[in-house]
Amino acid sequence: MGALAGLLKQRGHDVRGSDNPLYPPMSTQLASAGIPVFVGHRAENLDWQPDCVVVGNVCSKDHVEVLAAQERGLALESFPGLLRSALLEGKRSLVVAGTHGKTTTTALLSWLLRSAGRDPSYLVGGVPLNLGRSAQLGDGPAFVIEGDEYDTAFFDKESKFLHYRPQRAILTSVEFDHADIFEDFDAVERAFKKFVALIPEDGELLVHAADPRARAVAKAARCAVLEYRVISEFAPLMPSGSVAYEARIHKSKEPGAARRTVFEVFEHGQSLGMFSTQLVGEYNVCNILAAIAVARLEGCDADALRRAIRRFRGVRRRQELVGVAQGVRVITDFAHHPTAVRLTLTALRKRYPQAGLHVCFEPRSASSRRRVFFEEYARSFDAATRVHIGPLYRPDKIAEEQRLDPGQLARAITDRGVAATAYPTVEALSKAARGQAASGDTVVVLSCGSFDGLVDRLLRALGDAVLFATDDEMAEVDALCRRCGLAAVEDRECTDTLIIRGGEGDESIVGCVSLQTFEDDSLLFSLVVAPERRGEGLGWVLAGSVVRWARTLGAERVFLLTEEAADFFANHLGFRPIPMASVPATVRVSTNFRRALTREDTTSMVLELGGSDGV
Repeated sequence: MGALAGLLKQRGHDVRGSDNPLYPPMSTQLASAGIPVFVGHRAENLDWQPDCVVVGNVCSKDHVEVLAAQERGLALESFPGLLRSALLEGKRSLVVAGTHGKTTTTALLSWLLRSAGRDPSYLVGGVPLNLGRSAQLGDGPAFVIEGDEYDTAFFDKESKFLHYRPQRAILTSVEFDHADIFEDFDAVERAFKKFVALIPEDGELLVHAADPRARAVAKAARCAVLEYRVISEFAPLMPSGSVAYEARIHKSKEPGAARRTVFEVFEHGQSLGMFSTQLVGEYNVCNILAAIAVARLEGCDADALRRAIRRFRGVRRRQELVGVAQGVRVITDFAHHPTAVRLTLTALRKRYPQAGLHVCFEPRSASSRRRVFFEEYARSFDAATRVHIGPLYRPDKIAEEQRLDPGQLARAITDRGVAATAYPTVEALSKAARGQAASGDTVVVLSCGSFDGLVDRLLRALGDAVLFATDDEMAEVDALCRRCGLAAVEDRECTDTLIIRGGEGDESIVGCVSLQTFEDDSLLFSLVVAPERRGEGLGWVLAGSVVRWARTLGAERVFLLTEEAADFFANHLGFRPIPMASVPATVRVSTNFRRALTREDTTSMVLELGGSDGV
């Protein structure tokens, strides 16, 4: 709903909304778009006399604003219906559907098309970190949409994706989910079959070859069906044409190999070459492969896709590294279905095989609060070191006989060999999680909501957290840089900025550093600590963190310019001075490099990255 509001605002409409209290990232997106949000639902929220009222699928027919709109003669519209009528006309609709992987795959496809110069419109059910927002209107012919099988509105109980006029579509997987609206798997399957039957005969459906239920659904399509799959390094390729797109995962020989996944892509049996991603797990390679397949059908060059995939950072709250505090990584993920939980934790265990993996799980979604998935959840946490289960979100909304028992789930997980505890409050859970996590460990927060601010609670309590700056925080970053005599950060689409906040009641940014990437090379710049906080080691913490992030991104070299800190970078991090002419031209012509070149005696330095010490 927030993404649709942004698109309508971009199209020039006056848009306002009402909801319960919002939280980032959607709250910040709406604020930056200048879209007012009424907190709480009241009839007077419609006093500004809109032309129509878009009703979310959580609203019932007796919702206070639904009744008020009907009394005033205002048209009621659903989110999918308005998207179709107001924004999809004249666009080629590329829809990503499936029980798992929709958000990441939609974000990937949008990023690939944009990186290849296709300027797509897109609407993603999350915030792609490379794109910075969940929706955008582009001038290109394609509109990439995350196709959700959830119901549309109280006056339209069919699935949302049936409104989206798919010309090309991806079907990632088909499982039983959304137990609050689907009676059983057969009902889910019927919805997906209706969806694939909408694709016209001259369209294409990409289906995951390793999912038998998805392949069964694909038989209902009247268009061309192309299969994709991921195979192991030594598995044979299918005969050309049997599986249209295949990816073969290789053991990486790159710096930071343990932090990246390298794979070769085959298109109708012909190699498109090697690709590299910081995303971990076979299921993520599968998502990437599906996006590559549709991008190729859209005419994109393989080399452009290779460069874009190398730089793809993922989606906010999908295995997102939010920050590192006292050596403890805090990662957040939206996973709520048992399969998604298992895949996410297995991937994180592969990324950090030796360290502790502490999982904080909030049963929040309509499905996760029900007993129907109890046995599957008990088996989903096997990769964890310890599991912390939060209180059931709004238990009164679930009938007692259908309600999940967190304590019983904790005991079932413990019986499988993983220590698990259910907590009555989020505060108690936070205290236990931060007390048990040691430097080098990972705390992963699994929730489809705010989890009562658990991520912030953890980072604040641990102290001196190194965080990724959001778009909204960059004005404060630029102000700190100018205060210390440095230029503002440019080229933000290919730049990551890390920050440290003051803490102890001081929420201002007291330190920052930026890293701009150029395929194999990167540029470290704007390493700044507020004058009043110097001498505390914050510069060392930031510098070490950004170098580890460069390794995670797969950079082979980190370049920087310095006037007086050459000894610091040489002694603490291993940088060495080089002639200015040795800096690659792609780095030298960047705005951030030229702005850092302030004096003739500026020293240029390089760090050759090796090993696998990623963030």
